[in-house]
Amino acid sequence: MDLFEYQARDLFAKHGVPVLAGEVIDTPEAAREVTERLGGRAVVKAQVKTGGRGKAGGVKLASDPADAVEKAGAILGMDIKGHTVHRVMLAQTADIADEYYVSFLLDRTNRTFLAMASVEGGMDIEEVAATKPEALARIAVDAVDGVTEEKAREIVTAAAFPAEVADQVADVLRQLWEVFVKEDALLVEVNPLVKTGDGRIVALDGKVSLDANAEFRQPDHAALEDRDAANPLEAAAKERGLNYVKLDDGNVGIIGNGAGLVMSTLDVVAYAGEKHGGAKPANFLDIGGGASAEVMANGLEIILGDPDVTSVFVNVFGGITACDAVANGIVQALELLKTKGEEVTKPLVVRLDGNNAELGRKILTDANHPLVEQVDSMDGAADRAAELATK
Repeated sequence: MDLFEYQARDLFAKHGVPVLAGEVIDTPEAAREVTERLGGRAVVKAQVKTGGRGKAGGVKLASDPADAVEKAGAILGMDIKGHTVHRVMLAQTADIADEYYVSFLLDRTNRTFLAMASVEGGMDIEEVAATKPEALARIAVDAVDGVTEEKAREIVTAAAFPAEVADQVADVLRQLWEVFVKEDALLVEVNPLVKTGDGRIVALDGKVSLDANAEFRQPDHAALEDRDAANPLEAAAKERGLNYVKLDDGNVGIIGNGAGLVMSTLDVVAYAGEKHGGAKPANFLDIGGGASAEVMANGLEIILGDPDVTSVFVNVFGGITACDAVANGIVQALELLKTKGEEVTKPLVVRLDGNNAELGRKILTDANHPLVEQVDSMDGAADRAAELATK
């Protein structure tokens, strides 16, 4: 889950990272009172989950409360790279002497954590990495040892931070590591980390991505979700405990048991769709290794509720999940939708194999639903689902 800047700032403050005062508003007039509380001047910053806000005109300096109202009005409603601005943060102004960059992230390639730091902050760090790779220090961080005082010094030295700020930057690095670990983050980034005119080190902007897999031990994170921007199907699936992701431009609904099988199913559907009008998978939905009939019914109801879906491919290899439970789930889902007055018009192609496959096939055969077809092979079922999607 990616956070807005103001949410990242709040997490930083919670763990002792030095930040400037700021408040979030969603109406222009509210900027007047906030700016007065901030000392009469403020930086007005669009709150969207994308970079390049400054270049797009989403960050403006307001010289007084009336100017803040005008600037907030200009930014609210703005479109920045496809993201509409619904909130702005008014932040205390700073006397910036130098701008730096620091971050911690999960390094999947090397199966460790990575610290990155540069004394050339305040710009696209990707540009720095591409044009001046020597200016971006990359230091591996052991998951057990973490960022000790010694490790923080190593990062500071590798990035060549000036001696006069080395101690402060090292302290901030340890505080940011605390944010990274205690909040179960995948990314904690500060750009810019600034030295003010009076020599203080302050996190002026922040980006944080949280690990959704850690939600069970982070109950407070639920309040950080951007429910207004959430896909309604993904939100409904999450409420039912389903592992569902909506995909763009797809029309074949996918249900499988096990992430590996579902990923393979996406591939075979995409391949089959090349000869059937460009049919594509519409979603990722893994009902898990021990899914019950209820889970199957919930998953099917979510997918059938997607207006983009024109056919559904249920691909199950029975192991812990028995195929008869899957078949019962399909039958129950179709009956449930019928009782709700929701007419089912989308064809279902079902491939069952493995544990209790014969019994599962018999259940579907006996149900004799006109929209359910059974195909024995995975490739054959994918081909048929793609064909039906374009009819």
